[in-house]
Amino acid sequence: MRSRVVVVGGGYGGIEVAKALDDVADVVLVEPRDTFVHHVAALRALTDARWSARIFLPYQGLLRRGRIVRDRAARVSAGLVELESGTRLDADHLVLATGSGYPFPAKFAEPDAAAAQAHLARDRAHLAEAERVVLFGAGPVGLELAGEIVAAWPAKPVTLVDPAADLLTGAYPGELRDELRRQLTALGVELVLGAGKVALPATPPGSVGGFEVALSDGTAVGGDLWFRCFGSDPESAYLDGELAAARDARGRLAVDEHLRLAGHDTIRVIGDLTAVDEPKTAKAAGEHARVVAADITAEITGAGERTGYRPGPPSISLPLGPDGGASYTPQHGVLGAEATARIKGTHLRLDSYLALLGATAAE
Repeated sequence: MRSRVVVVGGGYGGIEVAKALDDVADVVLVEPRDTFVHHVAALRALTDARWSARIFLPYQGLLRRGRIVRDRAARVSAGLVELESGTRLDADHLVLATGSGYPFPAKFAEPDAAAAQAHLARDRAHLAEAERVVLFGAGPVGLELAGEIVAAWPAKPVTLVDPAADLLTGAYPGELRDELRRQLTALGVELVLGAGKVALPATPPGSVGGFEVALSDGTAVGGDLWFRCFGSDPESAYLDGELAAARDARGRLAVDEHLRLAGHDTIRVIGDLTAVDEPKTAKAAGEHARVVAADITAEITGAGERTGYRPGPPSISLPLGPDGGASYTPQHGVLGAEATARIKGTHLRLDSYLALLGATAAE
C-alpha cells in the first residue's frame, strides 16, 4: 500500500511539495480556495486590471495521481486531519503549509476567486478616484505598493508612513535602502519615517474618505485613501492538542533542520508557519518544500538522500512598478531598476507557477 501524504494548504510551499510527491505517495492536498493565488503579483493586480485574472490559477493540472480537496482543516493532530465538512483524513506523513494572513491587497481573505477579483476591482476604482493615498508600513509590501500606484497613476500623491527610522528593516546593506529611497523620491513618493506609533484611520482601508492621523512629533498626515502594509499572522488556529501547544508566542512552530516538528517525525512544517528566522517569502516556502519532498521520498522509497534546510543569506528583489525597483544578493550586490525589472518586476515570476500548476495564463 502506498503511503498517504496529506498536505494542508495549497499555497507556494504546499503545491510544490504535493507535486513532488505525487509519483511516490497517495497525496491529498487540502485547500479552501477555488484557485491557487499568485500573491507575489497581488499588488500589480490591484492597480492593473490586466493582471486581475492572471493571478488566479486553477489547481486541476497540479496532480496526476493525487487529489485536491476543497475544504478547510478544522482540527489537525498527529496523523489525522479533520475537515470542516466532517471528513477525516488519516496521514502517514503530514505537511503543514497553511502560510499566513496579511491585510488586503497583499493577500485576500476571500476563498473564491470571483469575490477576490470583485474586491480588487472595487478598490482599484477607489484608487483611481482618490486624490492622496497613505500607506502605513515601509517594508517590502508598502514600498512595492507605492511603486505600483505611482506606475498606474503617475501624478497621484502617495505617502509612506512608518514608525521605524528607515525603510525596509532587515539585514540589507545601506546601499539598497539608498537606491530604493532615490527611486521613490524621483517618483514623488513622500517618506514619513520615525513617525512613532500611529493610530490607523477610522475610515475603512481601500475606501475613499478624508482622514488625518497625528504623528509623535506633533505633526499630522492625511489623505483620502489608505492601506495597511504590515502585520503578518500565521494560519495555525486549526492545530489541536499538543500541536496547538507547540506554537510559539507568534503562532509559529519550531522545527529541526529537516523541518520536522519537535517530537513528531512524520509532521513537517513549511513556509510562513515555521519559526525559522528568515524573511517569509514564496522563495523560502519553495525551498522548504524541496527539502521536505526529498526527505519524505527517501523515507518512502528507501532511495535518495535526506537533506537539511539552512536559511540562506539575506536577499531580496523589490519592484517599484514594472520598470523600477532594486534587488540585493550577496553574490551580486545591489542591482538597480533595469536588473530588477528583468529579474522580477516585468513578469512577477508568473511563468514559474503556470508551469508548476500546468495552467495557461488568463488574458
